[in-house]
Amino acid sequence: MLLQVCLATMLRIQSKPVRTVLVWQVVVTALLVGIAGALAGIHGAASAGLGGLVSVAAGMAFAVVMQSSDTRSADGTVIAALRAEAIKIGLAVILLWLVLALYKDVVLIVFIGSFIFSILVFSMAFFVRDV
Repeated sequence: MLLQVCLATMLRIQSKPVRTVLVWQVVVTALLVGIAGALAGIHGAASAGLGGLVSVAAGMAFAVVMQSSDTRSADGTVIAALRAEAIKIGLAVILLWLVLALYKDVVLIVFIGSFIFSILVFSMAFFVRDV
């Protein structure tokens, strides 16, 4: 169910660079889940998946807010970008807190590492061409 919602949201995002980077985030998260699972077991894999998922969810929120904002003028674009970034950061902080509060067996280094790596991948949207 959650996967269907994520896929439907990704398909509605009109920006090709953002869609591309969200796919990259999912792929990187899947790779990290495999590596963490091999090295740290089931809780390591779950921690890596949750870290990446936090970043993907925050990125999707950013994209949805940007897409629904008025960007016809320069000031509207700046305000929309600031609003979207604030929502992205706020959602990421809330989701990080929820995972740390609710998942007692979290492998912290894997969770935070996966989150950071996935966030860095999102910043690569600048380099994707919008053709």
